[in-house]
Amino acid sequence: MTIKKTTFFLSFFLLVLVFSCDKKQESIEDVQEQKKIKKSEFGFVYSEFNVVHDTIKNGDTFGSIIEKQNIGNKKVYDIIAKVKDTFDVRIMRYNKPYVLLRSKHKKNKLQVFIYQPDAVNYYVVDLRDSSVVAYKKTKPITIKRRTIGGVLKSSLSETLQSAKVEGSLASKITKIYAWSIDFFKLKKGDRFALTFTERYINDSIYDGVDSLQAAFFEYKGKIVYAFPFATSSSGKIEYYDDEGKTLKNFFLKTPIKFSRITSRYSSNRLHPVQGIWKAHKGTDYAAPHGTPITTTAAGIVEQTGYTTGNGNFVKVKHNGTFSTQYLHMSKILVRRGQYVTQGQIIGKVGSTGLATGPHVCYRFWKNGVQVDALRLKLPTGESMVGASKTRFLKQIEPLKRELDSVANL
Repeated sequence: MTIKKTTFFLSFFLLVLVFSCDKKQESIEDVQEQKKIKKSEFGFVYSEFNVVHDTIKNGDTFGSIIEKQNIGNKKVYDIIAKVKDTFDVRIMRYNKPYVLLRSKHKKNKLQVFIYQPDAVNYYVVDLRDSSVVAYKKTKPITIKRRTIGGVLKSSLSETLQSAKVEGSLASKITKIYAWSIDFFKLKKGDRFALTFTERYINDSIYDGVDSLQAAFFEYKGKIVYAFPFATSSSGKIEYYDDEGKTLKNFFLKTPIKFSRITSRYSSNRLHPVQGIWKAHKGTDYAAPHGTPITTTAAGIVEQTGYTTGNGNFVKVKHNGTFSTQYLHMSKILVRRGQYVTQGQIIGKVGSTGLATGPHVCYRFWKNGVQVDALRLKLPTGESMVGASKTRFLKQIEPLKRELDSVANL
């Protein structure tokens, strides 16, 4: 055999091999694509129907959607009247998904209409019999438990995101620890551990965080635990530390959830607007214009108003000892004499008065004297006692052990 023939056969063999591999790869991809296609859903086998998936568009109604289909001799208004007790068609909303199951013969007669208001619930309107039937169902939910821990490498939100945890958990955590931890003061390298549950639809589709079962954060060198528990007396679930002490204190740590301190309480500070040295008897928290400002404790609104220096402000009297004031608001949302609860929104961040940018100046009075809120030892919540505490300590023992193990305490 000549060199030319040998080269030809070798090239041909390689070409056939490559083509064969390509066909094999295409076959694998086809199988994988077929696996992605749902074979059944909502209790119906899709292979038995001509299936149409769509979403509600502007101007769409239940009537306008089904009247475009072949519904035989049925009348739209009759269908709506028959299903109204189970499926009020007025609840249908823009951009929500629906499915049409139609017969497979050439007339494509509409058999079933399915509407999904959310990821878990769905409504079925079954048109197959002469008597139209409608019902609502909920997809099965599985609760799965997960524990994560280690050291903070960045912010809480970024740390949770890197662990593929839904962002809502960060919000739950900041609410639980609102009285105990200022999360803007957590540092890289601080230890943490979290045990929480997550929801899965049909045991496979992730549906978000369900609840926080246990947690701890290292804060200023101290480990602060949080465990949910309902005492015998109240029956209401609250969060407590590992000694049975409530995490809810008389005062919240800050008047704004997500902010940063730009200026602290000082007896002598160069005023950024006036350019003179003077006392700054408050703590400045910078935040975007319009950010909600909340009162750090319950009380009565003692003053609201405007001054050249303070801008729009609110002052709240909490009891015979403590009062707080919130300055430079863009908008005041309460009135004088009004009772406000802890964490209630009383205004919005602004830069009114003598201010270089949007922030709130948080001022604190004890027995009529302005003091540094960050240095003040504030009243805390009470500890559990008796049978409730005994039951609580026994309940948290395995949870605490698990948290400690993942963070190597």
